[in-house]
Amino acid sequence: MGDRWDALQDAFGRDPAYHELKAGLLKSYFLDEASLWAARALEVQPGQQVLDLCAAPGGKSLVLALALGGQGELTANDRSSARRARLHRVLEEHLPPELYQTVKVTGHDAVSWGIHRPDRYDRVLLDAPCSSERHVFESPGHRSRWTESRTKVLARQAYAMAASALLTVKPGGMVVYSTCALSPLENDAVMDRLAKKKGDGLEFLPARAPWGEPTERGWQIWPDSAEGRGPIYFARFRKREIKEEGDE
Repeated sequence: MGDRWDALQDAFGRDPAYHELKAGLLKSYFLDEASLWAARALEVQPGQQVLDLCAAPGGKSLVLALALGGQGELTANDRSSARRARLHRVLEEHLPPELYQTVKVTGHDAVSWGIHRPDRYDRVLLDAPCSSERHVFESPGHRSRWTESRTKVLARQAYAMAASALLTVKPGGMVVYSTCALSPLENDAVMDRLAKKKGDGLEFLPARAPWGEPTERGWQIWPDSAEGRGPIYFARFRKREIKEEGDE
């Protein structure tokens, strides 16, 4: 982070800027306002088939379920049984019955999802497991697990999940890839690798939020310039539709 690290540390030392998600819910849910924009970037419409590939703890799933408005289906997936239990609680406690009935919770491996369910969803949100530097700064437990090689391992895993998301979204459908990391290896570098390996199968779409700045592939919200929001990175891409032979 170079000279910016001092300002980032100061921002991490302050309380995050939370948004109260309230309208349409049984009770309020508070989430980082930067996360709200990452979920909204998926542009979910009523009636769509939507997948939240790494859904726990559930804040972004609430945003997606509200966008569906009781029409369509949201699959909220998380492989971890402990995180999935929390996801269940969040959804049950906050969603009214007409929205809750459109949500299905699953516990599959995000890396292999696309192989088993190709061309299945209109929208896919991949909020990938990441370094989460805010947690590293705030939590001794997270700090003790952090190593220089950890971001490289997470980046490789994130690429595999992003490739899976591309497989499972329908032709013409959209994927939003997001992290709460600052590490470029887990953000633009993952998207660069996806473009290199799968470039004929996708096109990147503009990404924007009220705070932060553009990157080569997406958008980065920095806590030091966003009044404590973030960090959040997100990028958007669409799966190209396959042209049949003879199509112009």
